[in-house]
Amino acid sequence: MRLLIALLAGSLFGAGLLVSGMTDTTKVQGWLDVFGNWDPTLAFVMGGAILPMLVAWRLISGRKALTRGDFPPPPRSEVDRRLIIGSVLFGMGWGLAGLCPGPAMASLTYGGLGGLVFLIAMVAGMFIAPTLGAQLDRAANAA
Repeated sequence: MRLLIALLAGSLFGAGLLVSGMTDTTKVQGWLDVFGNWDPTLAFVMGGAILPMLVAWRLISGRKALTRGDFPPPPRSEVDRRLIIGSVLFGMGWGLAGLCPGPAMASLTYGGLGGLVFLIAMVAGMFIAPTLGAQLDRAANAA
């Protein structure tokens, strides 16, 4: 049952990305072009994701579901080197390709070779990042 709910939720998310146009790389790059032909529609999509999650975190804060792992915890509030590096790399990839993880997966059905190459590179980065981050932490602690 849990897998069926996950499939339905993922399908709904993917459909929302398609309907909102967030799988269109030029639309996403238009959001990032603040000093050019700026397209603010991505702000509404982000708000549609961020606001319900904020409400959910407020409603569930302090409940046992957080300790059981049934609900994702709120993000950490401290800004560290790893967050900054990760954000810069994510932003560079997002700006260059016009895709982030959700739309990259949704674009597999129509994105062609470019979408597949981006997805492979993104997954490789997800596997490499923990190892690279641990090495950077060791190097920083040794210095």
